[in-house]
Amino acid sequence: MYAIIETGGKQYTVKAGDVVYVEKLEGEADSQITFDKVLAVGEEGSLTFGAPYVEGASVTGKLLKTGKGKKISILTYRPKKDSQRKMGHRQLYTKVEILNVAAN
Repeated sequence: MYAIIETGGKQYTVKAGDVVYVEKLEGEADSQITFDKVLAVGEEGSLTFGAPYVEGASVTGKLLKTGKGKKISILTYRPKKDSQRKMGHRQLYTKVEILNVAAN
């Protein structure tokens, strides 16, 4: 059984046993989290869509760790003006192991 969940403004297709990297979530390592915003849930032959979310469906996961992604370098410049600026960014993430996908 798999599900499509929404967290951090993004959508992820998950099933039991998957490890996904999502936007930073609050919580300690080795704690459990429940995703209630389930957009679709189903198996190979049948799929149930929500409007916008599926009633009674939830996905349970375990927070493994929180960290920062690789650095992204950004260079902005203005042509012919001798002006440039170099910036960097590291996005925060949470590593989550999916334990259970439950439908109603």
